[in-house]
Amino acid sequence: MARCDQGYLCRICGEEVEAITDSELYLKYVIGEIDPEVLHLESECHLLCNPTFSQFIEDERFRSQPLSNPLFSWEVLDPSFVAKRRELLNRGYRRLWEIRGHRTQFPKVQDYPLPDVISKWSGTKR
Repeated sequence: MARCDQGYLCRICGEEVEAITDSELYLKYVIGEIDPEVLHLESECHLLCNPTFSQFIEDERFRSQPLSNPLFSWEVLDPSFVAKRRELLNRGYRRLWEIRGHRTQFPKVQDYPLPDVISKWSGTKR
């Protein structure tokens, strides 16, 4: 298969990230951690391939992976940080499922981020 015929490849396992709901890149974009101006320059990763990031997702559609190093576990982090991180990543993960299920409601990639992220960016960049 030609390289241009492949989707985004995971920087960790090398396999294609087939669904937006498996994408660390798009979750980070949706929650505002990746600027829309550089989205196309960032590398992709399966959420399951980065358990340090995805450990905060609590959703029945997501099965988390154990961390290889407990020093990075949410259990040793500041509880206030953990609560905020969980809230943000869970909102973002639900948004990925909205996008996946309703592509016609999200015709442009610029429509993907959470509404508060779009508002923040539109006030400073657009």
